[in-house]
Amino acid sequence: MHNNHVGEMVFDDGDLCDLVMQGREPWHMPRVTVTQDVDLQGLISLVERPEQMVTWTFAEGSDIAIPQFDRMRQSRWFMPDQYRDMDIAAHVLDLCTTQEQLQRVGQELLMFQERGLLDLLRYLKYLVDVMRDNRVIWGVGRGSSVASYVLYLMGVHRIDSLYYDLDPGEFLR
Repeated sequence: MHNNHVGEMVFDDGDLCDLVMQGREPWHMPRVTVTQDVDLQGLISLVERPEQMVTWTFAEGSDIAIPQFDRMRQSRWFMPDQYRDMDIAAHVLDLCTTQEQLQRVGQELLMFQERGLLDLLRYLKYLVDVMRDNRVIWGVGRGSSVASYVLYLMGVHRIDSLYYDLDPGEFLR
């Protein structure tokens, strides 16, 4: 096992075989990246649950630039399908109770959409739900994120930016 130039752990077939032989199950890791020369059929014969192997991904070329790596990873948010497929705009709009809230949320959602950040909102919804379900305590809010009324409605922070008349452009500039 070694770390590539962006800090991702990369396993070769020997590393994976060692993990399996030690009784450690690599498919319980959030993401296992393997080199392209791994004999997957050979590994499948070593494990009792080969269907779990579909979570493994192949390492991209080692010459990938960090910005390209970031874009690639940001396009693959790890979250359950119910969040990945949800209409986050409709969800947030349903949380509104006044016309003023609807206007503000509509304005912010357009800003999120223009910047390609609707997947981020879906992931934040998933993250907040997981934290609530597991009784994890998180802060009241920090920095410019408190200027977003959408994030307030979703429970990411507790600062009502509409009440305090905070400019959403401070967050989404």
